[in-house]
Amino acid sequence: MAHELFIEGGRAAMFYVDEVPWHGLGRRLSAPPTSVEAIRAAQLDWTVVKAPLYIAGGHRLHEFPDRFALLRADKLGQEDCHVFGMAGRDYVPLQNVEAFNFFDPLVREGVARYETAGALGHGERIWILARLTEDFEVAGGDLVHRFLLLSNSHDGSSSVHVKLTPVRVVCNNTLSRALRQGPTIRVRHDRDVRVQLEASKAFLGVLRGEYERLGQLFRQLATTRLPAKQAQAYFEQVFPEGGSDESKRQAAERRRWAEHFYRHGRGQNLPEIRETLWAAYNGVTEFMDHCRPRNAGDYSTQRLRSIWFGKNAAIKERALKVAADWTATTRSSGSGTEG
Repeated sequence: MAHELFIEGGRAAMFYVDEVPWHGLGRRLSAPPTSVEAIRAAQLDWTVVKAPLYIAGGHRLHEFPDRFALLRADKLGQEDCHVFGMAGRDYVPLQNVEAFNFFDPLVREGVARYETAGALGHGERIWILARLTEDFEVAGGDLVHRFLLLSNSHDGSSSVHVKLTPVRVVCNNTLSRALRQGPTIRVRHDRDVRVQLEASKAFLGVLRGEYERLGQLFRQLATTRLPAKQAQAYFEQVFPEGGSDESKRQAAERRRWAEHFYRHGRGQNLPEIRETLWAAYNGVTEFMDHCRPRNAGDYSTQRLRSIWFGKNAAIKERALKVAADWTATTRSSGSGTEG
């Protein structure tokens, strides 16, 4: 299944440093790795090739001249060789080792470290999470770790992405910046993909500046008062109702859970955080990151994809946009803030 962590040889294709993740899968490293160590620990030391496509017609095989199958080079001819996807003639696979090289300059400079990496599905989607060494404080000891998340697909479905992925320390909420908005680097798979990726490294300084702006936004949310009655209106915007009875029931349930975490979630009792827009926003993120839904199946393997790339990520993006619009409106009207 494409939503699961890739399992090979009975082990998840993933590594992590120190703290065991919620699913308990992958290889644990006691110290931050080099890129070579990281790619081996995550079982990603393989390459992708473009193979010709043929169709049987009569007694002959007819080749598709402009379509190619994408698959692992080391699996050719084996029963477990999965076709990741198909691509055109100009598509150039970005190999896993090249994706890891993106963060190498930051790691060498000592401003970042490899935190975790792995693959989803049969290996068609890989990710690398690098932690920047400098954290920032929102308010009253409420710290946020700064991460950069790189994701790459081997199925021809999407380009390479790098996005901001801050994590609130007190509750481990993932406050990802939208892939479609803001400081996201996208690199298309074509003949210039490596040149583009090298050029993209120059934008990492821009990303640092964007983290400063994101930190300012978080601080604005923390100084925007939002009592419980007003918080309800915020949750209604984040979880709008649809036309069906089931949609209305689901929206009401999500609002109740978000309100619960707004009141009782981790870190919400900090004096400078209680009853603020920051608390409401984190009520949403804690619910989406940590609350097990009904009939979720193997939730532990679905959760990572959903938090970073799936429906949960989209809802959290909406929650941040609504919060940003809300605090901008509040400040322009001169109400709802602390002096």
